[in-house]
Amino acid sequence: MKKAIKIIKNRSDIGAGTRGSDMGIDAIEIAAIVKENNFFSLFDFEDVATENESIYNKVTNSFGKRIKSVHDQCTRLSEAVQRNLKDAKFPIVISGDHSSALGTISGIKAAYPEQRLGVVWIDAHADIHSPYTSPSGNIHGMPLAAALSEDNMACKINTIDAETEKYWKAMKNIGCEGAKVLADDVVYFGVRDTEAPEDQQIEELEIKNYMVHEVRYRGLSVCVNESLERLSNCDQIYISFDVDSMDCDLISYGTGTPVAKGFDQFEIIEIINQITASNKVAALEFVEVNPLLDFKGNKMAETAFEVLDAVSKKLM
Repeated sequence: MKKAIKIIKNRSDIGAGTRGSDMGIDAIEIAAIVKENNFFSLFDFEDVATENESIYNKVTNSFGKRIKSVHDQCTRLSEAVQRNLKDAKFPIVISGDHSSALGTISGIKAAYPEQRLGVVWIDAHADIHSPYTSPSGNIHGMPLAAALSEDNMACKINTIDAETEKYWKAMKNIGCEGAKVLADDVVYFGVRDTEAPEDQQIEELEIKNYMVHEVRYRGLSVCVNESLERLSNCDQIYISFDVDSMDCDLISYGTGTPVAKGFDQFEIIEIINQITASNKVAALEFVEVNPLLDFKGNKMAETAFEVLDAVSKKLM
């Protein structure tokens, strides 16, 4: 039996280095309105409280910027996701920056603590840095590391202060203590812009990355089916879709960290639909639409809505 969709709106961009993704949700809703599509009136929704005002606080630690506020935001999102799952809802989370993924993953694990969770990460970036390895200190590059409870100390380049250490540990324990997902149960699609510490971590943890050229050469269905086989021991699957997984030259630069040579929206729709057909998907998340950076008008949000509308039809 299919669950009722619940839209969870998380208008936070404090984990990013560039402002504006907090407006991505509104941009997607405007895209629906312009298309005269009543999508957002079809489903119940809730707004997660934010503390975007923390952006005005002076950054005192460059290795985990605004980490307390990001921790608090992920905790609120985790609680919202957990509550909706327990109410037999299917959460579609629309977030600003990608640090939110830790909240969603933690919420799923808190709702199903005894079940094994798989993660399908559709993104140009691996987001597997920690405060010890991050060259930027932007926490939207760290959510998967926190979910895996991985510090990657072998590649340590930063000495962090006590506050950062305290909240990084707390982030790894949101929802429930310890790792939320095993490295064996993570699959990347489209990751193509990484730093050396991430490359080493991915290799050491043996995380499979289906790069764009491999998906096109071997066939999308072949790669997705292979990924589902890899996740066959998982009881639940979470899909995280960062719009920068799409080709910025083809689609739009309306995202914080655009990268060329990515997927098109039709490939994204097909990947997500094939995974949701497994009937294991617990939640789906859309992140990193930034209308302030979109020199094609509202093109990125329009494309994200195209994906959202198409994949939701398969869930209804």
